Amino acid sequence: MSSPAAPPIPISVVRLGPEVEALVLEVVRSGTIAQGPVVRRLEEGFAEMIGARHVVAVNNGTTALVAALQVLDLRPGDEVVTSPFTFAATLNAILEAGATARFADIGADDFAIRADTIEPLVGERTAALLPVHLYGQCAPMAGIAGVAERHDLAVVEDAAQAHGAAVAGRSAGTWGTGCFSLYATKNLTSGEGGLISTDDDATADALRVLRNQGMRERYRYEVPGHNYRMTDLQAAVCVPQLAGYDAQVERRRQHARALSAGLAGIDGLRTPVELPGRRHVWHQYTVLVDDACRLGRDELVEELTRRGIGCGVYYPAVAFDHRCYLDHPRVVADEVPVARAVAARCLSLPVHAHLTGTDVERIVDAVRDAVGAGT
Repeated sequence: MSSPAAPPIPISVVRLGPEVEALVLEVVRSGTIAQGPVVRRLEEGFAEMIGARHVVAVNNGTTALVAALQVLDLRPGDEVVTSPFTFAATLNAILEAGATARFADIGADDFAIRADTIEPLVGERTAALLPVHLYGQCAPMAGIAGVAERHDLAVVEDAAQAHGAAVAGRSAGTWGTGCFSLYATKNLTSGEGGLISTDDDATADALRVLRNQGMRERYRYEVPGHNYRMTDLQAAVCVPQLAGYDAQVERRRQHARALSAGLAGIDGLRTPVELPGRRHVWHQYTVLVDDACRLGRDELVEELTRRGIGCGVYYPAVAFDHRCYLDHPRVVADEVPVARAVAARCLSLPVHAHLTGTDVERIVDAVRDAVGAGT
């Protein structure tokens, strides 16, 4: 009798422990389920974790980006320079804030925009830079911050995938206004939710007023606002995760090291690296599949899926290449050859904290066997 097939290894796994159940039940029984004391606990705990003066919780990561841009008081015609290699939320937030999106090209080692690709795009209409910390590794923020300082530009960081990541000794979200997602598959999750970090007192105050329908006090409206509030129920899912977050990241880092060691030497397969001076939190483990590989990227996806290895393509096209943006008057299709090449070659493999050593071995064996590299 043949042995049963091993269960599939998903690209991400969400498991919440008894401490989450206990706090959620406590909130339910308290009768205070809207924004309240548990949201404050989350804001304070996350601020301490990343070393920010203020954290403002909102209802999702896209809202975090929108709100961070809205408090800049952008004018019609203002431009925001961002990455072309990102989830649509980054571009959508710029458009919702009323700005025009411009795109700087990325580096193939960290998948992030670079100072030398930003500088040529900066003009009299440029108002802000919006770097994206992709897959858990920070963009090269020292150079980006230098461009912002020279041209008096705001910096809004899309740190949706970079909770606790760092570069040059500073955490993601502390180089400007940081925007984090707590979506279900993120390293820290509340199901849906977002966090905005800032060291500027006035920015934090403006964000808190904006998220609460423009009210500082009940029925005293200071600005046209929104309901961007997070609930205590959402916060209760995330708060207990903060205590174990360092251990979770270390497991991800161990898995990434084992994957890189196991996949080394495969022709046409480029494994990701943690660049000097950066702390990678490995939200995703993303390889690049070159022409020298025995299988193309899409063929490798099909083969790994057949073998029960979860994988994903994040992202299959540059942000502005989707039909809904092609003729948009506030989307500028800048030349981004590196981003286009990466979008055609990228493939993410499981690296989540719930993998076992056997899982990692299966992933390595499956990839090597699929491309004919042996073990």
